[in-house]
Amino acid sequence: MSKPFKRILLTGAAGGLGRLLRDRIKPWADIVRLSDLADVGPAGEGEEVVQCDLADKAAVLALMEGVDAVLHFGGISTEAPFDAIMQANILGMANLYEAIHKCGVKRVVFASSNHTMGFYKTTDLVDADMPPRPDGMYGVSKVFGESLSRYYYDRFGIETVCLRIGSCFPEPANPRMMITYLSADDLVEALRCSLFAARVGHTIAFGVSDNKAKWWDDRKSRHLGFVAKDSSTQFEHKFPDSGNYAPADDITITFQGGGFLLTGPQYN
Repeated sequence: MSKPFKRILLTGAAGGLGRLLRDRIKPWADIVRLSDLADVGPAGEGEEVVQCDLADKAAVLALMEGVDAVLHFGGISTEAPFDAIMQANILGMANLYEAIHKCGVKRVVFASSNHTMGFYKTTDLVDADMPPRPDGMYGVSKVFGESLSRYYYDRFGIETVCLRIGSCFPEPANPRMMITYLSADDLVEALRCSLFAARVGHTIAFGVSDNKAKWWDDRKSRHLGFVAKDSSTQFEHKFPDSGNYAPADDITITFQGGGFLLTGPQYN
């Protein structure tokens, strides 16, 4: 029985989420092409491994050959010196989308971040139409990625879901993550819906489980059909005061970006 896609490209395959997704996305494609600058290990059944620096335009163009859909998790995923972010997240994103356009790829899921709006207050409810308010250079690079993907949709019709991922870890490590928690199963389901929905245009969606306290209103992405099944409530015994985020002198409590607000900008 044929699978929905012939070949899916997963960038960032050596990262934490890339390793989590590697086996889970195999039912969706005959071949999963795994790519990273770091070593992802040997290719398994139904896999291809291509080491690639996203800042290398020619290498990215070659990486995209024969690809039907892209799950873009590549790049730097934390606050870092700007030169590194520029190469991986900004130049790399530009190279990626130009290769996507030249190779005729029609569907992309871009791993964006909740840090695109980290300077909204923890008392705000944010939706996809509100202006981005990034909390660092990492967040700025994700805003660039969302804008670039919008341009390639408007100009060339390349459909993209920008998934603003919350905190996708086995369990929350602090009260903030009780609100931003995204389970592995919910992440996989959000990706599946983003790839398989008949039409997505250019959609900004929030990657978060069905947690009790909410900072993000995801009604504008309902057409994807994603419904979170999990919740951070199972961890309430560890953080009984989570959700009580009143304005305070501590900016990591006042604003949604948390600790990222303290780490940037960094210049070499």
